[in-house]
Amino acid sequence: MRCLSCGYETEVYDGRGLFQQEIIPMECLDCHTVQNIVVGGIIGEVAPSFNSEAGRLCPKCSSMNIRRWNRHTCPKCGGEMVAEGKDEFWT
Repeated sequence: MRCLSCGYETEVYDGRGLFQQEIIPMECLDCHTVQNIVVGGIIGEVAPSFNSEAGRLCPKCSSMNIRRWNRHTCPKCGGEMVAEGKDEFWT
């Protein structure tokens, strides 16, 4: 996806992995990026902290100030994000 205003780009994945884990795009309010985090599946059974996005840290800057990204608003400038090219599926 790419921002129409500032050109910020990020990859967003859809689908579930082989072990039923899901990737959820999270917006970091400190480093102003979208970061994909792995949630659930077998890893969630082994490490319960991976069962949800609650209490997780930004993979880029380790901030706790993250939230689920709405897939429309640019985290850098607040502009409109649009899909480009083909969809990416993670398996």
